[in-house]
Amino acid sequence: MMSRATKTSGKALVTGSAARIGRSIAQALHGRGLDIMIHCNSNQDGAGELEAELNRERTGSACVVSADLTRADELDRLCAACREWCGGRLDLLVNNASRFYPTAVGETQGYQWDDLLDSNLRGPYFLSQGLLPALRPAGGAIVNIVDVHAERPMKGHAVYCIAKAGLRMMTLALARELGPEVRVNGVSPGAILWPEAETDERAREDILARTALKRTGEPDDIASAVAWLALDAPYVTGQIVAVDGGRLLNI
Repeated sequence: MMSRATKTSGKALVTGSAARIGRSIAQALHGRGLDIMIHCNSNQDGAGELEAELNRERTGSACVVSADLTRADELDRLCAACREWCGGRLDLLVNNASRFYPTAVGETQGYQWDDLLDSNLRGPYFLSQGLLPALRPAGGAIVNIVDVHAERPMKGHAVYCIAKAGLRMMTLALARELGPEVRVNGVSPGAILWPEAETDERAREDILARTALKRTGEPDDIASAVAWLALDAPYVTGQIVAVDGGRLLNI
């Protein structure tokens, strides 16, 4: 049962875990004793490196599955592979995979809307639904990686913000609907890792100036929050934990 704060074993699927924050989440959960299904879309090399790392620490404790969560057929295949891997009892699903890029109002294309909504909202919803037959018997948990911009819009990124706002509400709605068998929570990162295409140093400085702690966080800060919600907070559901250095106070 995931409701025990002393949980030291179990199985978790972490989407988008080949790199960045997802990789840190997978490592933290593995360090707590969970076996990890590492999901990636195209980063097979990163996923393979993480698989080898985790299996060196504990033989047979990690595996890799690739799927594009914007495609229904691949999402269904991921659900089937995960249910088989976990033997019908999944302790934790972490919906971390995400796509992020600007979409200026007046220039947004239909395919961008579909891509951002599918990757950030539709995929997590149908993955959660598809894995319910394994989460329920295990008394499992779902943790969604939301975003500070689910509550405060980011200029030039309207569609991404809309998608993350939907994911935030999905977290609350599923928590109400799936209790008491499954707990559902979210983590909302602030300035942890800058977008890979972000080069505007002045914009970064402005963001940090409006953050109470005046510094960036680390991927491990998000990983620790996910582990706490999943393993150490049996009476917590329907909550979005902001790990943002106080950014929401001044954004």
